[in-house]
Amino acid sequence: MIKHKHIKRGAAYSVQKVITKEFNVLPFDGIWRDALGCPELTGSWFIYGDPKNGKTSFAMMLAKYLSTWCRVAYDSIEEGISLSIQEAMNRVSMMEVSRRVILLDKEDVTDLVARLDKHKSPSVVIIDSIQFLELKFNEYKRLKETYPDKLFIYISHVDGNRPDGQVAKRIWRDANIVFRVEGFKAFPVGRYGGGSPITICKEKANDYWNKTK
Repeated sequence: MIKHKHIKRGAAYSVQKVITKEFNVLPFDGIWRDALGCPELTGSWFIYGDPKNGKTSFAMMLAKYLSTWCRVAYDSIEEGISLSIQEAMNRVSMMEVSRRVILLDKEDVTDLVARLDKHKSPSVVIIDSIQFLELKFNEYKRLKETYPDKLFIYISHVDGNRPDGQVAKRIWRDANIVFRVEGFKAFPVGRYGGGSPITICKEKANDYWNKTK
């Protein structure tokens, strides 16, 4: 059960207050700025695609980059602590940021909330995957409302060319940034600019896209 903290709703703001309000914006650069602009550290992001196309590797790349500014928790619900997760971490040299990234071993919603309520809890949570967490949409909304200063990144399986399941589809539509992963490239669509794809593995991407031409 996710308990709501006190959240003020229904407030009215002047145009001046809206225009001058400051947000927790991440000063991305390089390929990440080209892909995403300078996003806020809040709300939800979404990663989806077919198996064995690079979703986990991309999520690890993203976790490492975000750890530049904050602590990141990767909730490995589907695989737990496994050889494939270990290999994905090794591919991005995760040891370089080992003090700022933690792996959660199949932590469910209740345990995750207990962790987030602690002092100095992670600012970013990557959930792998929505389907294995069995998250309900009202729980998703409560997470966003209860922890407005945190960023939740959801990884999803697909059914055809769309996220698998109604909850995943609703989160996909609500997310601030969406990454469609195909052929070891991540194609972003977001609210902060950017739009350039990110290559996850150059060799595998070249092999895939050359075959599809």
